[in-house]
Amino acid sequence: MTQLSSPAAPVTTAPRTDWTREEIAALFDLPFMDLLYEAQGVHRANHPRNEVQLSTLLSIKTGGCPEDCGYCNQSVHAETGLKATKLMDVRAVLQSAAQAKDAGSGRFCMGAAWRNPKDRDMPTLIEMVKGVREMGMETCMTLGMLTPGQAQMLAEAGLDYYNHNIDTAPEKYGEVITTRSFADRIETLEAVRSAGINVCCGGIVGMGETREDRIGFIHALATMPHPESVPINALVPVKGTVLGDMLADTPLAKIDEIEFVRTVAVARLAMPQAMVRLSAGRESMSEACQALCFMAGANSIFTGDKLLTTPNAGDDRDGALLAKLGIVAMQAASHGHLEEAAE
Repeated sequence: MTQLSSPAAPVTTAPRTDWTREEIAALFDLPFMDLLYEAQGVHRANHPRNEVQLSTLLSIKTGGCPEDCGYCNQSVHAETGLKATKLMDVRAVLQSAAQAKDAGSGRFCMGAAWRNPKDRDMPTLIEMVKGVREMGMETCMTLGMLTPGQAQMLAEAGLDYYNHNIDTAPEKYGEVITTRSFADRIETLEAVRSAGINVCCGGIVGMGETREDRIGFIHALATMPHPESVPINALVPVKGTVLGDMLADTPLAKIDEIEFVRTVAVARLAMPQAMVRLSAGRESMSEACQALCFMAGANSIFTGDKLLTTPNAGDDRDGALLAKLGIVAMQAASHGHLEEAAE
């Protein structure tokens, strides 16, 4: 890739973890078309062009979470009327996974609204992981904080990815969540890495944060060992949650689409080999915005009508958009994670 004229933000196709906040800020400040051009070049140097991984996310245990995450309608602190459920039966989860595979998904993600899983739940979770992997799908779980022992059990079951988002910039974190610290998040990520599981770690934009906060968010991700998977969510403001009520009927209730695309592009440049995943919030994005996100280097989306408990675009709309753009579904094995995990 040609180096940018600004020495503050050299663009390279090789991963690096020594990014400064000034360099990340310089990327955000690039003219929009230059930023997309550079991001697409880095993307093509590291990933198949015109391919997007289709993923499905299932809530295997909904609601009743003791954490106070301001964006989440599954928190016991939220007044959304969401009814808490018990952990799903393994057979029901595997049936959902089979349906997702039939619909074209190559990756199946399972999320439970817990602060952390109990040891008594681990055998059931392990059965789920093994069953989904036997279908030939990539597996991911998000269960809250893990002990090193729990991470090792999931690794031995063959879990490909563990999702544990940092959510936002370290300095913004305490405004969003008070029941656990940013350091708690990092501790779980370290346990996951040590167990040999791929890390899925990103966050949410559109929570009323500033550009400086988004710079801090990307900087935090890009200066740790790069997550193999980086979900970028746009806040879905839910009435009854702290942020949903705070941002309701304000201009901050929806992040500017160009700024969202910028965030995706900077994530691609800062973490060239990561899968950058368009996650929550797509149902309210225009087709043009999503197309620009793919141009900026996003190469995974969640399909289906629901993401955990919030609406999603749906398989039909996604299929029509990808066909319009000439983008095809990435095969589960084409990115190599299943084979690597099996070795």
